[in-house]
Amino acid sequence: MITQPKPGGLAAALRDWRTRRRVSQLELALRAGTTQRHVSFIESGRSAPGRAMVVRLAESLEVPLRERNALLLAAGYAPAYPETRFDDPKLGPVRAALERILKGHLPCPAVIVDRHGDLVAANGGFYALADGVAPELLVPPVSVPRVLLHPRGLAPRIANFGEWAWHVLDRLHQEMISDPGDRLRDLTGELEKLVPDRPRQPGPDYLGFAVPLRLRTGDGELRLLTTLTHFGTAVDVTIAELRLEAFLPADEPTAALLTDLVARPGLRHPNWSSTRCRARRAATQDRSSVLVACSPTCRTARPR
Repeated sequence: MITQPKPGGLAAALRDWRTRRRVSQLELALRAGTTQRHVSFIESGRSAPGRAMVVRLAESLEVPLRERNALLLAAGYAPAYPETRFDDPKLGPVRAALERILKGHLPCPAVIVDRHGDLVAANGGFYALADGVAPELLVPPVSVPRVLLHPRGLAPRIANFGEWAWHVLDRLHQEMISDPGDRLRDLTGELEKLVPDRPRQPGPDYLGFAVPLRLRTGDGELRLLTTLTHFGTAVDVTIAELRLEAFLPADEPTAALLTDLVARPGLRHPNWSSTRCRARRAATQDRSSVLVACSPTCRTARPR
């Protein structure tokens, strides 16, 4: 789905993105290789930029590909960046590469999510973490932030929930800058009601919100560092919006426990959906396999 241009045309949209990025007209002009006068004329509607200039300005402002298409539409040009369904055969090599990456992270939990934080794929390590999560939270589209912070999700098992929850929320707020849509805003508002208030006067041992996740299990506490990776040079909207999040061990006991949890017999994949989906055919009951879940980018996804 291509984002429709906002009322006010290119002039208002460009000014909005520049203000959002806190970039002056002069700085934008230097980044895009043009003049401040030209940028001013575009924002006032006195000048109609060429297609290449619209792309250069959008790239200089780090506008997501979906929104770049909207800027091009507002300027009177056709969208430049395709949006291919994730289950399209054209993305077969990309899906295969992502599956290899997820398997390569084992026994560490790893997931791939879309721009809304909905699960696209996961490895066996994530199944181990999701064990015990309420079934309704695992119905596609599976919201990974909701699974992490919901009281029927992982929240009761997070020892440092008050700190780490705000780490998740702060990242969602950052995502909202790039994706100002209603869905991400609604999710953030929903989750903010589930977490303790942000501490106004942190104690002497306060280290910030970006701290290791401390997750309690029946066999001990996991201390996990999180990493976030995205495609930096993608020119397809679907691929550009994917994010890989991995949970890496912060110490040797955590590494050993993860290995044990993933190898433990009886570990079952969540019942994501009974929907038949070509993208999900990669899933098996092998604990090391990758399950590609239905998501809004899949034609068979079920609405939440």
